[in-house]
Formats: sequence, structure tokens, C-alpha cells
Amino acid sequence: MMTRAEAEFLEFVWIWNATQNQGVPAPHRRIARWLQARWDAGDHRLLLMAFRGCGKSTLVGLFCAWRLLRAPETRILVLAADQPLAVKMVAQVRRILERHPLCRPLLPGHGGGQGDSWAMDRFTVARDAVLRDPSMLAQGLGGNITGARADLIICDDVEVAGNCDTIAKREELRTRLAECEFILVPGGSILFVGTPHCADTLYLPATDPAAFLRGYRRLVLPLLNAAGRSAWPDRFTPAAIEALRSRVGPLHFTRQMLLQAVAEAALRLDPALIIRYVAEPEYREAGGRAQLSLLGHRLLSGGGFWDPAYGRPGSGDASVLAATYADGDGNHYLHRLSYLTHDPDSPTDPATQQCRAVASLARELLLPVIRVETNGLGRFLPALLRRELAQAGAPCSVIEHASRRAKAERILAALEPALAARRLHAHEGVFRTPFAGEMAAWRPDAANARDDALDALAGCLLAEPVRLPAAVPAPRGMPWRG
Repeated sequence: MMTRAEAEFLEFVWIWNATQNQGVPAPHRRIARWLQARWDAGDHRLLLMAFRGCGKSTLVGLFCAWRLLRAPETRILVLAADQPLAVKMVAQVRRILERHPLCRPLLPGHGGGQGDSWAMDRFTVARDAVLRDPSMLAQGLGGNITGARADLIICDDVEVAGNCDTIAKREELRTRLAECEFILVPGGSILFVGTPHCADTLYLPATDPAAFLRGYRRLVLPLLNAAGRSAWPDRFTPAAIEALRSRVGPLHFTRQMLLQAVAEAALRLDPALIIRYVAEPEYREAGGRAQLSLLGHRLLSGGGFWDPAYGRPGSGDASVLAATYADGDGNHYLHRLSYLTHDPDSPTDPATQQCRAVASLARELLLPVIRVETNGLGRFLPALLRRELAQAGAPCSVIEHASRRAKAERILAALEPALAARRLHAHEGVFRTPFAGEMAAWRPDAANARDDALDALAGCLLAEPVRLPAAVPAPRGMPWRG
């Protein structure tokens, strides 16, 4: 029987995976060998960057269990962006200790140890030393760790999208992580595990003067190597990689899967990636059910998004209505983009003029729903638009929409995946508006950039689609309802 002093880390991982009826894939073997080599070399500052979904947190949990097996007096502190994430790793290590064949002597009650705690967020293995701190403790970055002491600190996904999107948040993150140096005992180790979430990431290359982790020994394991081959071809096939790239967009794919801290401005919304068409929707009824098709594809949903403005024509923000359809294959069709204006000399107020224009378009395009941006000036428009839709005879619902995400973030989240997958189509008439020029010139960090049309289109793409009924057919003679 192998003793605790004889078990190498890769052997420890293999035994555990065997109990789970799993093999040890190539990325796991590479990470395990690297952690073993760094342990043997006495390196105390480590950074492990590996693509999302490769199981790096699972391996780090096994590494913690192996460290406790080799040295039961080790005190390990797990830091994460929030408490539940840290608890998740500690609970996993506890389960490993309970079930791994080599770890039975560490369980409370064995070997004369104390074993005074065995909880999800902290536990103490059987050990000879009488220490104040548990063997393993979970803590979120917002918690108080001032009085803790640790021989090993695991910083697992301390950088996430919610705590690094502004300069102030990034500074606060670095300030909190600097506290680790006061928690670590002399000769202790710190292991960072994560992926970049912003351009000014914690994990900038060591050659960058602004790198936070200068002097750290690093293992960087992207999904694709320099030749474009998958690091885990059995799980991440070429088709699966392209599907993932299409779903998340090139920005998040480059950061999270290729581990490159690219800036938002480095990626351009290229209007050349939009597929043009000149066809019009075709409405027909079949079997008592209304159907709408475009380019031979049956449309399953559709709607409009109105980003209103009351400024005079040619000045201030533009009032833009975007109307889109979607089919069952994930394609989006930007069929109409209308820059709404009003006549300052008309006896009808500007709001009513614009609502009548929106109602006319909704009736013409058979739109089932229109979402109205109610931030700011659009607060009183939904009720007025419902009245004009009723007078125009357009059976269209009105939904009030209040945006809580930054405009640049909404635009990137909506358009990047659609453009990368070549799933965004636009009618030829859209390119006769200022839309293409605004899209080509847009930058996420640009001040006072023209982005009203992009924001309206993003609202359509991000909205939950309203599906055609699948079970109950529409009454004969009723208009198409997406």
C-alpha cells in the first residue's frame, strides 16, 4: 500500500479519478506535473491560467488535499470573489478527504488528531500540532481575514466580471489581495487560479510594467495552441469550439478561452460581417395557422425596440426604432431601422407624432411586440403608444424596458456573438441609413459617439423572443403573431 510520503501528485490524481470512473486527460496531466514540479523546486508564488471548463479548480482542490496528506499541519486559506465560491472549493476538498483511499488517516478521530471542526466552509484534519487556524478555511474577498494565518493561500477566481469593470473596482481588488502578504506565514505559498476578465487584468504578462503578479511562476494553458489545435480535442472539438465562439463572442472567447487580456477597443463591430438581403416577409395561412417567412425561412419571433428622443431633427440624440425577426436556426433579421423625426411646426406634439410613426411601422411589419426604452424621456410614451396602436388597428403589445447595464456593454453583448457567427442579416434599406457608418466608427470607450441605432438593435437581440404558439393554432383570419 502506498504511503502518504510516497504518493506523487499525479498518482494521487489518478487514484482519485479511478474511484470516480474517470481518466486523466492531457490538460490535467500537464497541470498536475507543473504543480508537482513547482512544489519540488520550492517556488512560493504561482499563477495557473487555464481555459474555462478545463477543470483547473478541481485539480487545485486535489492539490490542497495532497498537500494536507503530505503535511497535515498545513493551513490553507481559500480566497474567492465571493464566499459561496470559496466554500465550493473547501467543500470539494472535504469530500476528497472523506473518499480518497490514501486520506483516511486525515479524517477526524484518526491518528490522535484533534479534528475539532468538519464543516463546509472550514475543517481541521487529524494533526499533531495544536493550531488556532483550521486546516482549510473559505473566505470571500469582502470578508475579514485580518487575524488569519496560512501556509498556503489559494486565490481562486478572485477576478470576475463584477469586480473589475471599473478603475475603482480594480484598485479595490488589488488592495484586498495585498492583505495576503500579511496573512501568509514566512516560507508560505500563494497560488492564483483564474482567467482574464478585463484588459487591465490581475494576470497581465510579467513583462508588463503594470503586472500585479510580477515574479510569479506561471503556467498558461489556452484552449488553442499556436497551430490552432485544441488542448482537449475529445471534449472541445472544432465544431464545439466554433459554436462556443459564436455564443460568447470574440471578446469573451479571446479572454476566457485563449487567456489574452485584449481591450474592448481592439475589437471592431464590422458592418461587412452583416449579411444583406432585399426580400420582404411573406404572410400566409396554412392549416388555420398564420405563418410568416423570409428568404425561405419560417420566422418564429419578431419585435421592435424603440430608443426614443425628443430633440429637434438633426440635433441631439436620435429617436430610433429597430425591427427584427428571428428564425429557428438562430438567424436574426434587421428588417427596418427607422430614425424617427417630428415636425416642429405641426399642431400635434412631438411625442404623438413619433408614436403614430411607430404604430404605422408596427402594423406594416406585423410586429407582435414593441419594447420602449423608459429610461429618461421615454417614461410616458408606452401609454401613448398603446393608444396610437389601437387607433391604427395594429395588434401589437407594448413592453416597458428599463436598461440597467452600461450601453457599451449591452451593444457588445448583443452584436459581437451575432456578427462572429454570421447570424445577423439586414435588409438593404438599412444600409441607406447612417447605421453602417455609426457601427464602423463606434468604440466602446469613445465619448459622445453615435450609438442610438446600435443600442436599439441591441435591445432587439437581447430581448427574450416571443415564440409562435406550438400547440394551439391561431384562429383563421387572425394576423401573424410572433
